[in-house]
Amino acid sequence: MEQPLVGFVGVGSMGGAMVGTLLRAGWRVLAYDIDPDNLAAAVAKGAQAADSAPSVVAQCDFVLTSLRSSKVFVEVAETHFLPNARAGQTFIDLGTTAAPEARRLAALLAQRGADLVDAPVSGGVGGSSTGTLRIFVGGHPDAAERARPVLETLGDEGRVVYLGPSGSGQVGKAVNQLAMGLADAAYLEAVAFGVRAGLDAADIVQAMGGDGGWRQYFGRIAGRVAEGRGDEILTKYPEHGFFLQEADERGIPAPMLRALYAFLKAGEHDHVDNMGRARPSLWHELMTRDVQTD
Repeated sequence: MEQPLVGFVGVGSMGGAMVGTLLRAGWRVLAYDIDPDNLAAAVAKGAQAADSAPSVVAQCDFVLTSLRSSKVFVEVAETHFLPNARAGQTFIDLGTTAAPEARRLAALLAQRGADLVDAPVSGGVGGSSTGTLRIFVGGHPDAAERARPVLETLGDEGRVVYLGPSGSGQVGKAVNQLAMGLADAAYLEAVAFGVRAGLDAADIVQAMGGDGGWRQYFGRIAGRVAEGRGDEILTKYPEHGFFLQEADERGIPAPMLRALYAFLKAGEHDHVDNMGRARPSLWHELMTRDVQTD
């Protein structure tokens, strides 16, 4: 049975894949993207094209977004959503946004009778294409329940989890990203310590890697270094600032996150992550910097 029309702003690699999943499930999608190629690709899948973000807001009760950064989402929300929102609308942010900003924007939209559901996802383009994303949901319980049919189209069974009031979904995404990023950084630092002290990365894989537990994960990281792919290992740096906004607002120490962010911030931002955002390579920084000692 055909589902209602939903709006989707930001149909790049992740958003475009999610649009395809929604269309296959019977949803009708009104799409908009500032990149005409992205919009054309969504239309080729069966979406309708809008000529602006306000046009999407005007025509849809549900407006989904998948934007590349917290800054971009805040700009779009302030410029296009807040002035045009109406009572009963539900905005669903599927990207990674600073939790304090999610709470602030939710409060502003509530003044207009609309709701913001923060529902950041994990699973990449593959999960977006197959409807198997993990989705971390925050917002008013009633709004989250209204959004559930859309989210469960995009999310893996049992992995669309309501975590609490506005901002809670973004906090959940922070936990998800830090669990990966800090672990990658720790193992990468261990490998760099060995290599800079004279060991061969391939020998490290053989000696310390294994088939289970931490040795298996460590072996994967060391193996990528041995293959010359250390620069590809991500530590979620472009999102660290979002997470630190929440840590600062709540007085959370986050010592490893703060140290890693400060170390990378001083590095060369000449690589990009899977979202096309500029980042330094932790491997490069670990292998090229020298500590000044007395």
